[in-house]
Amino acid sequence: MTILIHFHQSHYRDFKADYRDYVLERLRGEFPGLVSYTRFVEFIPSVLIPLCVYLRQKCFGTCSGISFMDSTSLAVCKHPRIHAHKVFAELAKRGKTSTGWFFGFKLHLIFNDRGELLNLMLTPGNVDDRKPVPKMVRNLFGKLFADKGYLSKKLLEELLRTFNVQLITGIRSNMKNRLIPLMDKLLLPKRAMTETIIDQLKNISQIEHSRHRSPINFLVNLLCGLIAYCHQPKKPSLHLGTLPALLA
Repeated sequence: MTILIHFHQSHYRDFKADYRDYVLERLRGEFPGLVSYTRFVEFIPSVLIPLCVYLRQKCFGTCSGISFMDSTSLAVCKHPRIHAHKVFAELAKRGKTSTGWFFGFKLHLIFNDRGELLNLMLTPGNVDDRKPVPKMVRNLFGKLFADKGYLSKKLLEELLRTFNVQLITGIRSNMKNRLIPLMDKLLLPKRAMTETIIDQLKNISQIEHSRHRSPINFLVNLLCGLIAYCHQPKKPSLHLGTLPALLA
């Protein structure tokens, strides 16, 4: 588990190169029982459940009453290869985001104002962003900020009635304007923090690539990338301690 998570914290873009060139050469003192790369790959599926437990028990942050929600696509292959793709043929689905169509999954994420992960859910690419929300907010309280893709009167009322969570989103151009408290108006644009976090997850922690050979290895790669992000000493943060003074 440590070696797999370390890969997502390194500058290597290929685990095979990381294991052969760095782990086997420089980390033998820390891991005296190292095996060959081929043998190590055979061990990878065995850590799926322990990684899930570790992420849930040791890596999640605590809700501060101000949370941010977003989703991102995880494409599993390039467009020309969709019809020939077999690894995720029965699992992945075609979906659409603001950047276009993709074939794969959606990763739904909730963070607090300090950039700490609060909850997540993985769904096929064709699932509506709003569908997983009730299951993801069960341990939250306060206000949940999201983009216009989460606009839904029914969802807003359900979260407020069942979980005492207030969903706050922007409005579309064809909707009537509405008054919102000053604090909410200031915090709503700050949901862009989630885009920064997702960019780090994809480009630093490498949670997305199209070279997976099995669904289990895909999940292990995703979990290790999320854990690597959670262990970052410095995360995107809003530093909300200064807001009360600004509003005074």
